Amino acid sequence: MNPFSSGTRLRDMIRAIRACKTAAEERAVVRKECAAIRSAISEHDQDYRHRNIAKLMFIHMLGYPTHFGQMECLKLIASAGFPEKRIGYLGLMLLLDERQEVLMLVTNSLKQDLNHTNQYIVGLALCALGNICSAEMASDLAAEVERLLLTKDPNIKKKAALCSIRIIRKVPDLAENFLSPAASLLKEKHHGVLIAGIQLCTDLCKVSADANKHLRKNCTEGLIRILKDVSNSSYAPEYDIAGITDPFLHIRVLRLMRMLGQGDADTSEYMNDILAQIASKTESNKNAGNAILYECVETIMGIEATSGLRVLAINILGRFLSNRDNNIRYVALNMLMKAIAVDSQAVQRHRTTILECVKDSDASIRKRALELVFLLVNDTNAKPLTKELIDYLEVSDQDFKGDLTAKICSIIEKFSQEKKWYIDQMLKVLSLAGSYVKDDVWHALIVAISNAPDLQGYSVRSLYKAFRTSFEQVSLVRVVVWCIGEYGEMLVGNVGVLEVEEPLTVTESDTVDVLEACLTGHSADITTRSMSLIALLKLSSRFPPTSERIKEIITEHKGSIVLELQQRAIEFNSIIQRHDNIKSSLVERMPVLDESAYMVKKANSSQENIVAVKSSQMSLAGTSVTLPNGVAKPPAAPLVDLLDLSSDDALVPTSTSKDFLHDLLGIDLTNSSSSGFSIAPSGGTDILMDLLSIGTPVQSDISPETVSSNQGFAPTTKPTPTTVQVLDLLDVLPSNGSVAGDQSPLYPSITAFQSSTLKIMFSFKKHPEKPQVTEIHATFMNLSSDSYTDFVFQAAVPKFIQLHLDPASSNHLPANGNGTITQTVTVTNSQHGQKPLAMRIRMVYKVDNQEKLEQGQINNFPPGL
Repeated sequence: MNPFSSGTRLRDMIRAIRACKTAAEERAVVRKECAAIRSAISEHDQDYRHRNIAKLMFIHMLGYPTHFGQMECLKLIASAGFPEKRIGYLGLMLLLDERQEVLMLVTNSLKQDLNHTNQYIVGLALCALGNICSAEMASDLAAEVERLLLTKDPNIKKKAALCSIRIIRKVPDLAENFLSPAASLLKEKHHGVLIAGIQLCTDLCKVSADANKHLRKNCTEGLIRILKDVSNSSYAPEYDIAGITDPFLHIRVLRLMRMLGQGDADTSEYMNDILAQIASKTESNKNAGNAILYECVETIMGIEATSGLRVLAINILGRFLSNRDNNIRYVALNMLMKAIAVDSQAVQRHRTTILECVKDSDASIRKRALELVFLLVNDTNAKPLTKELIDYLEVSDQDFKGDLTAKICSIIEKFSQEKKWYIDQMLKVLSLAGSYVKDDVWHALIVAISNAPDLQGYSVRSLYKAFRTSFEQVSLVRVVVWCIGEYGEMLVGNVGVLEVEEPLTVTESDTVDVLEACLTGHSADITTRSMSLIALLKLSSRFPPTSERIKEIITEHKGSIVLELQQRAIEFNSIIQRHDNIKSSLVERMPVLDESAYMVKKANSSQENIVAVKSSQMSLAGTSVTLPNGVAKPPAAPLVDLLDLSSDDALVPTSTSKDFLHDLLGIDLTNSSSSGFSIAPSGGTDILMDLLSIGTPVQSDISPETVSSNQGFAPTTKPTPTTVQVLDLLDVLPSNGSVAGDQSPLYPSITAFQSSTLKIMFSFKKHPEKPQVTEIHATFMNLSSDSYTDFVFQAAVPKFIQLHLDPASSNHLPANGNGTITQTVTVTNSQHGQKPLAMRIRMVYKVDNQEKLEQGQINNFPPGL
């Protein structure tokens, strides 16, 4: 016989395919076999029809197209013999799915087979229907399946119950037809029928609230009886697993009881006794017993159980944490995170065991335990828990330090009641893992030190000690540099020494050594080196004996290849050489940073909770603000964050001289009287241009002006106004000394789209020279509790508008608003002034690998775009 004729046996074809040494050989064998099968189909070869379908199923599993054999499956199903029907139904389930239109042709055959006298043919039809049933087929065949639920054969009942599950999932409106048959299945003795019936009841509760009420009223007692019988039954070899009778039935019953008892106190009370019995008597030395215990705990936490029963459940989870199996410990931690909202005190009793899990070798357990510890922290246990976590931070793995550091810093900020404890703990974290600390953490520490005059000397001395042992930690180095620049004289003069401090002798030269090391260290970045130059400039005024050495250090960087450092070095060298008489006024200590305004800005920038931030900003107008480090301050006008070197955010000045100061030095002068600044509108601008070598003044008989740099200079006296002409050497200033700002019109931000799971904000920017072009800055926020992956934003506009989408900042959108995605959209309206902007948008993303789509239309663009 030709090895590739339609009569080739299945085993011979498999042997021929496995003998292929290359993919090309395999494709050739499959092509020849498919050609032979096609020929047999066209010749209506009935002798080998079932064999051809069997071979097609194997070819389909290899990934080759087999659509040409679909009609042969239907012909086999229509055959009278059981072997042909078996192959036909198997091919139907493998080669087709519910979306195939040809599937409608098999409905009549299925109906006939469901009414067949042969129980095995009925079973084939139920299996096929349960696997590929569409909504139309479910509606047509539901009556036959419902009838089969009442037959005496347990195998047919079991398959009919499983088929019923598929039907009610496809057509939930049919659920009420299956209520009575499903309830009757719970009285069966056969465990297979029981499990299928319980699963059917579970799905009925999911799709119908009325079904839930009906089953709660009529089936609760039966479920408790089943659970008692199976838990107290003697040894049954056909159901025994590791000494436990049918754990699968245990688990199914417990899940259904959880659905019935949820939110119903009377039903839950009826379940308490049997749940307590299961939780107390089930052995936990086998995996089957642990599975039953876990399901029992989940049921107890899901219903309206008594407090004593909940404590028993949480104690079981505590025992799970001591288990050697990582999977058991992980699911216990997951369950404890849910239980903490129900009974926090019971979970607190297992705090020591949970802390040990933070030190586990398994990364998943460490992260989950850390999240649970964070939820356990409160005002009473914050200090001991923080100490435990910081102690572990020293020996933790490098890949875990980032998560651990972030949680510790959050705990310290949230639960600190006194400034000294806050500063001490932050210094420990910076010393151990300063390279993993985010910028807003060390910014907040600097703000706290600025607002604690009694602890400024203590802080700078503690930082100096920490630097000697942890000079590689980037964030620590930046705080050290800032504090030495501001409070260097306190370090040298031992100002404000506390009783708990040890004696420390530091010379003026030692402080310069620290800053020079920070400036030239191999691990120092541009931000750290820029801050070091500013601190050196300040020390040159406060420590005159070191001024020449500082001048040499600054001069060395005038030729730096980094433009930022080169510019700072040139400007600071000009101040030292040409303006020594006013240098001390320029580099005085920064004014106290407004802590409440900083915290509002921090919360706003992180967008952790937009609603809470907006309400807190409104309340600042008339109430005091309680800060996380235990200090209450009265409301004040918000000041720009002088420490945020990575941010371009600023408040808008109100005059041309303030414009120049703000642009040049990055300070905020919107409320001079409240912050201590006093600016002369004419003379102040010119003297600054002279100091920083931007312009060349004709006259220079002007008193010093109040200014501030990136790190801050303190205010002095108000100058006498003098008329001065300025030459704009850098071609960036007009002749009147003011900076030409962006005079583009301002447009309000809008909420472009909002659903229960997603929010999109649009802000706008236009250029005066191109009024038809609008730059839209889109911000996407996830309002749900699930993270979004593979996030894609799409937009469509009318023909008279041109659209350009820049790449998005990310494709991952964190849950609960804990992060955003930004994307710039540029639109050009060719009929600007005649037709307004309009846009249709669509967002596609995945949740747990399930693709989601949202779309909408935007018609609320501000006028003038």
